[in-house]
Amino acid sequence: MRVLAFGTFDYFHAGHESYLKQAAELGDQLVVIIARDETVQRIKGQKPDHSQRKRLKVVKSLPYVYKAAIGNRSDKFKVIKQFKPDIIALGYDQFVFTYQLKKILIANSMDTKIVRLKPFKPEINKSSIIKTQKCTAEEEIIIAA
Repeated sequence: MRVLAFGTFDYFHAGHESYLKQAAELGDQLVVIIARDETVQRIKGQKPDHSQRKRLKVVKSLPYVYKAAIGNRSDKFKVIKQFKPDIIALGYDQFVFTYQLKKILIANSMDTKIVRLKPFKPEINKSSIIKTQKCTAEEEIIIAA
């Protein structure tokens, strides 16, 4: 069974690892789609700190990832049609683009199951929190110097 997962994966952390491992356990082929830099900019209001190529390289290196690719520029749902997953694994906090998923699956006559996965310590494992902590630590170093 092919499982499809999506994410930005800027500052790859234990929450991302938990999400992808949970997704991998749902089937025998985990395909991960990395958000394009411009998509992240549009959704989060700022570009990720790590380029889409760097983020792709990190995810591709994971032993439980069968394939990783960068999302389609013009049609966000094209990857679903391309990879024809049996399951789409969503993180507990993924809601952008997900409201239309069932419609897309029905319109393309796909019998794909959508599974929402459990968080792993979301109070500390979020890229925005980790990024803020990193910036604060860098500011403290500059001030101390």
